[in-house]
Amino acid sequence: MKKLWNTLYVLSEDAYLSLDGETVVIQRPEEADKHFPLHTLENILCFSYKGASPALMGKCSRMGIGLSFFTPRGQFLTRCWGENNGNVLLRKEQYRRSDNQAESCHIAKQMISGKVYNGRWVLLRGIRDHALRLDVSKVQHSADLLKISLEQIPNCPSLERLRGLEGEAAAIYFGVLDSLILQNRDTFFFRERSRRPPRDAFNALLSFVYSLLANLCASALEGAGLDSYVGFLHRDRPGRASLALDLMEELRPVLGDRFALTLINHRLIRPEHFDFRENGSVLLNDPGRRVLLNAWQERKRETLTHPFLGEKLSWGLVPHIQALLLARYLRGDLDAYPPFLWK
Repeated sequence: MKKLWNTLYVLSEDAYLSLDGETVVIQRPEEADKHFPLHTLENILCFSYKGASPALMGKCSRMGIGLSFFTPRGQFLTRCWGENNGNVLLRKEQYRRSDNQAESCHIAKQMISGKVYNGRWVLLRGIRDHALRLDVSKVQHSADLLKISLEQIPNCPSLERLRGLEGEAAAIYFGVLDSLILQNRDTFFFRERSRRPPRDAFNALLSFVYSLLANLCASALEGAGLDSYVGFLHRDRPGRASLALDLMEELRPVLGDRFALTLINHRLIRPEHFDFRENGSVLLNDPGRRVLLNAWQERKRETLTHPFLGEKLSWGLVPHIQALLLARYLRGDLDAYPPFLWK
């Protein structure tokens, strides 16, 4: 269990939530019950198979406390709300700002700033950790160019110009990402981003990891009471979770690219984990997916200190924290949306 910003996270898959007067009780086998006063909570996020008692769900509904349920792997299941709560108002505010180009640009700039900042730090961390195996001057030059891009983003007057800057920064970043691949170079290399289908093993790996990250972000947004299909940078399109794609932009370098590089450089993912098709497409095979999914679960359990909250938490909670920060901004509790800036 972890409590952050009036939100209780129940991460143990064997926990059961019940009601005792004005408190929520977390019960686990062979452990003492833990009690949290309900009046101190705004949200409860439960990642347990066992769930919660009807009495607790009813109490949370009457008190306007959001109670969201996820699988232990992080897939969103459902959310309980009472008759009087801020969920409808929150979504109406989300829709209003999404329809306003200037408001959308303001929020999107924060997210793209986070993406470029984190991409730059992935390069700098590569220099720090593997200086003897990299072309340091080449990678450092790209990091310097990303710093210039980062300085230009706050002055973007429109979404169109922001997308242009983001594309330029992505070209700089992806232009040296290949340098950070240190093992099995005959199989793992990066020339350009290719999708539908991926044309090489590294792109196949990135596509699979990005799909996991997108699902995690969509679940986090739904749990925070937001509509994952209505975005700010990514515009409305049937069947596309546009806000999830927005949120994952700032997380791609650190939870996507760096994770993929770690799998390769630590030899967890190897050439035999891919199927190379006659049509030129490359896909992860079943053994490869199992290795990746196990590593993904381990990665989500690793801890860090959140740069904005200053609290220690797991990587798997980062999208949930960012979704709640976005919701707080839309409600007017924060002056600006604080993107996740990896340090």
